[in-house]
Amino acid sequence: MTTREFDNVAAVVAAVGQELGVTDWFTMDQGRIDGFAGVTKDDFWLHTDPERAARESPHGKTLVHGMLTLSLMAHMARRIWKLKTMTSGLNYGYDKTRFLSPVFPGDRVRMRRTLLEAENTEQGLRVRFKDVMEIEGRDKPACVTENISIYRAT
Repeated sequence: MTTREFDNVAAVVAAVGQELGVTDWFTMDQGRIDGFAGVTKDDFWLHTDPERAARESPHGKTLVHGMLTLSLMAHMARRIWKLKTMTSGLNYGYDKTRFLSPVFPGDRVRMRRTLLEAENTEQGLRVRFKDVMEIEGRDKPACVTENISIYRAT
């Protein structure tokens, strides 16, 4: 995939309404799930115990944490686009976040990002994106959210 580059803030503002891109596929494996559980202390058996999940889960296997799926969007976003003059950026929040379909170990996911809004504010360039985490081979995405970020640029 090619990262879309913007020369300046005006170019970002001009791109409102456009899909900025889609990442390469990323494999979700049990090791990543277990690592996330260790960091967040969310070690619920549905995520971390494949034997029990095989017996008791309606899916017959463990599930990726929804919050792991959401947290990977920051990593993926940096592969979709960049503002060449950016000096700093921060995640301002999320709106309308929904986990629509479970992700299982071995599934491959990718993120599709569309620029919904871009506005210069006193804080910097405030942008709103629609982010969709797709699952390879499935029609229904894993997660849909609106990410709001603020960037400072020269």
